Amino acid sequence: MSFFISEAMAQTAPGAAPAGFDPMSMIFLVGFVVIFYLMIWRPQSKRAKEHKNLIGGLSVGDEVVTGGGILGKVKKVTDEFIVLEVSEGQELKFQKGAVVAALPKGTLKAI
Repeated sequence: MSFFISEAMAQTAPGAAPAGFDPMSMIFLVGFVVIFYLMIWRPQSKRAKEHKNLIGGLSVGDEVVTGGGILGKVKKVTDEFIVLEVSEGQELKFQKGAVVAALPKGTLKAI
């Protein structure tokens, strides 16, 4: 039985690179990071920047949509909250972050 063990030992190939450095794995890793940046990080940061500009630019009279799908006209703006008029005499208070889109002027009259 012991004569099989000596044959099973692995031999290194002549001229092989040391085990610590593999250029193909480095290229693969760099490619993965580039794809991650282009497909995930960059679009997400662009959306976050647009949302921040939307929230910062809210003013009285703007027509907006909240994350829950509620349409309303901005009646009051504070540092963290807005008050939306959703119908005649009905006002609701929301956090600014709940606003997901601004509508063109006159959209609510058409509905």
